[in-house]
Amino acid sequence: MEMTDYLRAAVENGASDLFIVAGGPVSYKVKGAIRGINEEKVFPQEAERLIRGLYEQANRDIGPYIRSGDDDFSFAVGGLARFRVNTYRQRGSMAAVVRVVAFDIPDWQSLHIPEEVMALAEVDHGMVLVTGTAGSGKSTTQACIIDRINKTRSCHVITLEDPIEYLHRDQQSIISQREIAIDTENYLTALRACLRQAPDVILLGEMRDHETIRTAMTAAETGHLVLATLHTNGAVNTIDRIIDSFPPAQQGQIRIQLSTVLHTVVSQQLIPGKDGGMVPAYEIMHMNSAIKSLIRDSKSHQIDNAIASGGAEGMIAMDQSILDLCKKGLIDRETALEYAVNAEQLKRRMG
Repeated sequence: MEMTDYLRAAVENGASDLFIVAGGPVSYKVKGAIRGINEEKVFPQEAERLIRGLYEQANRDIGPYIRSGDDDFSFAVGGLARFRVNTYRQRGSMAAVVRVVAFDIPDWQSLHIPEEVMALAEVDHGMVLVTGTAGSGKSTTQACIIDRINKTRSCHVITLEDPIEYLHRDQQSIISQREIAIDTENYLTALRACLRQAPDVILLGEMRDHETIRTAMTAAETGHLVLATLHTNGAVNTIDRIIDSFPPAQQGQIRIQLSTVLHTVVSQQLIPGKDGGMVPAYEIMHMNSAIKSLIRDSKSHQIDNAIASGGAEGMIAMDQSILDLCKKGLIDRETALEYAVNAEQLKRRMG
């Protein structure tokens, strides 16, 4: 089979990812389960042929990947889909994981994204963080929020992504999408430059170091909405990760600055649903005076209690979200307990 045949098979079967790893068959992940497309094992020479096919599809130089052993890029196949590719080397042979990305922005309701998350499109300044582990749907949630901004507000939205996944077409807003290493050198350079490009909304694909975090917080301070992601679980871990990325002598000032600019932290995870698909569960923390004080006073361990008692302000704890999914019949009891933050407490609440 050619590379295009594998890509087509992945799309037609509703796969989220395609795997090319020498030693086994080319496989895809459908509804959380990995299965081979056929029985034919892929050996290193065949893996290299397929991966060179990906680079040809993307019209991209394979040289940097051969030299470094890692690469990220994306491309589109007309009439099929967009694909986000990560190539890497394992046991001396070429390997790749290909994420399937639909041309159109997904419908947020069909993905079970709550209105409380989508309402973040109305925020006009400050920092909104979407967090979770790799593959938890952060980019899709971001894309849905940007899509609502595009449909309802007159803004200049600048996205900094590595690589670009969803393509946005201008509607009420102008969307400038910049891909790291192709349109700009790196996140920090692009972020500094975009402050001179009259942005209203800045989407930052990832905050990788304290300089990027500092610049993002400065952008949020100066009246922009900064929508960024972090690979963290929960608001408490997110706040601690940001502060710990700075040298100890700077952390006190960063706590004060973060308590001022942070608007919301959304943490999400994907949970296997009863129908075989994946259902998102969310923790939502909005800033209020109590949480600002806890951040400033280095008492972030008490934030979970503030979230649990903040339902009237639109906050929701992760276990409450999981319990709601269980009550709606979207996930079963055993799965709910498996993914809960505090399984024993959730079990008591279930009765």
